[in-house]
Amino acid sequence: MEPLFGVVLGLILAVASPAHDSCTCATNKWAVCAQDGPGNCICRLAGSDHPVDCSTLTSKCFLMKAEMIPLKEKRLWRPPHAVSDSDGIYNPDCEDSGVFKARQCNQSSTCWCVNTAGVRRTEKGGRSLNCSELVRTRWIYIELTHERSSNAFHAPDVAKALTQLFESRYKLRPKYIAAIKYDPPLIQIRLDQKKKPRWDVDIADVAYYFEKDVNNDSVFHSNSKLNVSVNGDALAVEKLWIYYVDEKPPEFCMRQLAAGISAVVTVVLLTAGIGIALLLILRWLRTRTYKKFECKEMREIKAPSLE
Repeated sequence: MEPLFGVVLGLILAVASPAHDSCTCATNKWAVCAQDGPGNCICRLAGSDHPVDCSTLTSKCFLMKAEMIPLKEKRLWRPPHAVSDSDGIYNPDCEDSGVFKARQCNQSSTCWCVNTAGVRRTEKGGRSLNCSELVRTRWIYIELTHERSSNAFHAPDVAKALTQLFESRYKLRPKYIAAIKYDPPLIQIRLDQKKKPRWDVDIADVAYYFEKDVNNDSVFHSNSKLNVSVNGDALAVEKLWIYYVDEKPPEFCMRQLAAGISAVVTVVLLTAGIGIALLLILRWLRTRTYKKFECKEMREIKAPSLE
């Protein structure tokens, strides 16, 4: 009887194990998932009660918030790599929908206004700073270079491969990919999304996921390394730059620009002043030498002859 019981127990565990393992979030490795009844897997953002839709990308605001959770709160599940307070990472304030709040503040009561990509678009101020609206990032320019190879790729093939990547991996519809230009080894990508329907992913989230993939810190649960191939040949990304263009220009004040111009003007004036001073000194020395020579000649002329 005992051997039969062992076999039955083993079968039960074998069936239950895959079901447990399948309760994960494919698009967010930082989501905490748990079974809520047979076949029902509920995933929530780490450190909060916000539910996560694992069929699409998680908003950049929620991702940044999850990254800032102390490691001790993550030790019971698969934690990401430690993140230092650099490279623009901060603990953001998010709306329930996952979008950034227009005003962000840190623990030292310093505040600033951001766009829908969470990028600062004003000077930093105090708690009294007013951010009247969340300005939308309508364009995102991505520039990347690939490792040089003996044979460059064909531009149409590169555009096709990257379009398929953004569509299949990041759920971005091709209509939001405005242009892809290739000038070996530089690749330029422009994402254009003036308005975002509720059912579409945001280009800011796509850019963040892509940046994480390139930096080998994928947000996807599989944590697989980004592999891009062009007609079977690997396209190894070497460097990446991302630029954001908002519907309205940023509101940085002119203090930094004025300080820079003032420094340049000061340097120019000092250089000109030193140059003029050197010219005057040289002229004075030349005049003094000429006068000494003239006086010597006059003395020689006036001196009586010994003969």
